Amino acid sequence: MSAPALEPDARARRNTELGLLILAVLLAVGAYALVGLGLEGRVPAGVAGYGLLLAAGYVGAHLVVRYLAPHADPVFLPAATLLTGLGFAVIWRLDQDLAVAQTSWLLFGLLLFAATLFVIRDHRQLDAYTYTIGLLGIALLLLPILPGIGQEVRGARLWVDLGPLRFQPAEIGKVLIVIFLASYLNARKELLAVATRRLGPIALPEPKHLAPLLLAWGLSLMILFLQKDLGSSLLFFGLFVVMLWVATARGAYLLMGLLLFSAGSFLAYQTFGHVQDRVTIWLHALDPQYLQAESFQVAQSLFALGTGGIAGTGLGQGHPDFIPDAHTDFVFSAVGEELGLLGSTALLMLFVILVARGFRAAVARSDADGFGQLLAAGLATILALQSFVIIGGVTRLIPLTGITLPFVSYGGSSLVANFVLLALLIRVSATASKEGPA
Repeated sequence: MSAPALEPDARARRNTELGLLILAVLLAVGAYALVGLGLEGRVPAGVAGYGLLLAAGYVGAHLVVRYLAPHADPVFLPAATLLTGLGFAVIWRLDQDLAVAQTSWLLFGLLLFAATLFVIRDHRQLDAYTYTIGLLGIALLLLPILPGIGQEVRGARLWVDLGPLRFQPAEIGKVLIVIFLASYLNARKELLAVATRRLGPIALPEPKHLAPLLLAWGLSLMILFLQKDLGSSLLFFGLFVVMLWVATARGAYLLMGLLLFSAGSFLAYQTFGHVQDRVTIWLHALDPQYLQAESFQVAQSLFALGTGGIAGTGLGQGHPDFIPDAHTDFVFSAVGEELGLLGSTALLMLFVILVARGFRAAVARSDADGFGQLLAAGLATILALQSFVIIGGVTRLIPLTGITLPFVSYGGSSLVANFVLLALLIRVSATASKEGPA
């Protein structure tokens, strides 16, 4: 039985996606080939197999979108493809064994991407499972604190070991938390938007309606205290404040969120030695007394970015291996050294495109579908905050936190979760484009 014919608009979107996808795959394979030329003076022997694998995987993902979400935004999948391909090239340049593992996670992520679109034919069906999804998300966030399975790595308790499988449950937990918040806030946004009390110049709703904000603050502090993970704590609290602001359009929540964040940051600084160390490194990264020990990693990141200059040293021609953990936390610095300011800017623009298209999908659902609006805005906010936190850390704009750069850094948990996130954004955008603005 043949597939149903697409409407002209849907066909144009999918053809645009396919063209961009082919370009993204060619650029990804080209980056891999250039790394081999830079390192060894020859194209890697596996470049043809890698190209065919990428083509098969992403064309398969395109076909899934073509038949299950034909009206979806055509830019999401190609942008993620190029980010992932560039990340693979940098990871292979640093550690070929890790690159092989990353490829396996990529294929698994594409499989879950397709499964998400197949199971969730309309994002609004998730609105019926508010508290189930919320409880599951919180359970995943707190799972690493359980004795026996939770593992502490480099001061942060983020990992879970289940037999041969090690993963970060918070990566998929963040997606579930967004779904829960979208459903919860959509059901209560009118109550949260009505101001009946005043705290000085700030108009506030009834105290009982402020409980979610205080609960989110408490949860972020719990993550910080129990898991010693400053990055995730910042990510989840910032996510909630932004979604609350989107739901109510009240700037008072942004101000309250900023005050609570400042109070939490001060408390964390006074309580945890590793938070004090991060701030000290941020302020004194290039001071001689810290350069060879505490701030070595950040200093090497800055040196790499400076070495890259405008056009970079060329793929395979730099020394990103001088940076500890360049394949995870500091992958942006590796890109900055070998592709320079131009390549770094291109990478940032890909994230800007993903975030902007996510908010575009949210705006398209603003009147017709409050849940879809908040879901798309929350998913886009995750990408924006996560990218800002890690890039800001490695460029010394803010204190460093241990968060991966979406689609680019090495890490199976992060890559798989981000492809699920991408599938949900595509689903919301497909509904928005098909139904049109209200």
